[in-house]
Amino acid sequence: MLEVMKSVKKGAEPRAASPKPLLKQLAERPEKLFSGAFRQQYGALCFRYRKAAAGTEGSEIEILIVTTRDSGRWIIPKGWPMKKKKPHEAAAIEASEEAGVSGTVSKHPIGRYTYLKELDDGDVAPCIVDIFQIEVEHAQAQFRETGQRIVDWVSPDEAARRVRELELKSLLVDFHPRRAKGRKKG
Repeated sequence: MLEVMKSVKKGAEPRAASPKPLLKQLAERPEKLFSGAFRQQYGALCFRYRKAAAGTEGSEIEILIVTTRDSGRWIIPKGWPMKKKKPHEAAAIEASEEAGVSGTVSKHPIGRYTYLKELDDGDVAPCIVDIFQIEVEHAQAQFRETGQRIVDWVSPDEAARRVRELELKSLLVDFHPRRAKGRKKG
């Protein structure tokens, strides 16, 4: 018999199930999608180099993914714009708060994806997430959302397999770190 183990999040309370899936809610109110009311978010595609397996050359990358606090879906760290913070700074703060990582942040987005966010009031908001690359140099065991999320380092293909958003899947599979100027320690 196979047992399924679930990680219990510190202070987590069971959340009432949504009466309808997000796509069904949006289908009933398509004006949400076409009203131009997309909300902006900033995400962090955090990566690190690991040595290649014995007998191979070069190094491979691993990508950091985290679970959402509510449903436990796999995502990359992301969040809303912050007052007096540039987009890449907000992405770096989200990475620190959600996964305890910091490093060199690209000042320019490397891509974007869209998704439907279920708000606390049950409403649905279409969001656009601009993604900033962060080469992770430091990781802390304790961080702001410790116990609220699961953090994992995986290959780009595995990260793409775990996330739900199709555009994000594509970005993860095709990700090659940029070594251009316009980067800042974050």
